[in-house]
Amino acid sequence: MTPQDRAQDVLAPPAKAAIFLTVTVREGKEQEARDALADVASVTRAIGFRIPEAALSCVVGIGAEAWDRLYAAPRPDGLHPFRPLTGEKHVAVATPGDLLFHLRAGRPDLCFELGRQLMVLFDGLVDCVDEVHGFRYWDERDLLGFVDGTESPTAAAESGPAALVGYGETDPDERYAGASYVIVQKYLHDLDAWEKLSVEEQELVVGRKKLSDIELADSVKPDDSHVALNTITDPDGTERAIVRDNMPFGSVGAGEFGTYFIGYAADSGVTEEMLRNMFLGRTPGRHDRILDFSTAVTGCLFFVPPAAFLEDPEPFLARTRA
Repeated sequence: MTPQDRAQDVLAPPAKAAIFLTVTVREGKEQEARDALADVASVTRAIGFRIPEAALSCVVGIGAEAWDRLYAAPRPDGLHPFRPLTGEKHVAVATPGDLLFHLRAGRPDLCFELGRQLMVLFDGLVDCVDEVHGFRYWDERDLLGFVDGTESPTAAAESGPAALVGYGETDPDERYAGASYVIVQKYLHDLDAWEKLSVEEQELVVGRKKLSDIELADSVKPDDSHVALNTITDPDGTERAIVRDNMPFGSVGAGEFGTYFIGYAADSGVTEEMLRNMFLGRTPGRHDRILDFSTAVTGCLFFVPPAAFLEDPEPFLARTRA
């Protein structure tokens, strides 16, 4: 069985609708919450079975502090509390989050029903600290008008190694092969300020052409553009990737418009390096220009264990303790 076979639905194709639920586990309810996690897959199957073509899925992530409370075993190597970043102008905040539920489907009603049933399953055990309903917008664009996620790998040969622990290794760590790390941030956009820029100015901020989505030539692409600062390479020149499934969200009445960033990675350090580049800059004061128009209001890091772990973690934990 390959890491991809063991994984949760991390590599599911982009869906038309999503709900992102971040919750905290109440004190004294750790064992009950752990037991409830074992039922998430069956609840998801029961709802999705009725409309299989909508491809309903749910990925569950576990935060560092929750891991310490739920499981009597050392944390996975890359799991730790989200590390806030304070740049000269912008801040990547750290916010509470013990469990993440990433719900995806081809129809929003399935996501809604699954979210409702999850809250029934965890009733009295958790408190929801963030809930975002995402949607696909036009031709894969965000609310800033640019195509989002162009560099996210789509083929399994690329997305598996980028997102899944143990993928492609000759001797993978059997404890958590197929696991992933996921960082989430909710960004709110200042569309009034953004739309005062010309299209050409917006393109220099992002590093791509707005209409065609073609990356700007290196000779004209600023080194503080979003694309430039999110390009991560190893010393040998190999580019490191993460699997993104960002979604726009908003409330027209409240005038709230944003992007929910979600990045899956086999190595959480890759995503963290991207964030350091964005908020601190590769050189001091050269932060990602998109942050002048988009503010991060949440920040969490979660471990996404193999699918079988949630239903019965003991075989995994026994190997970890050995």
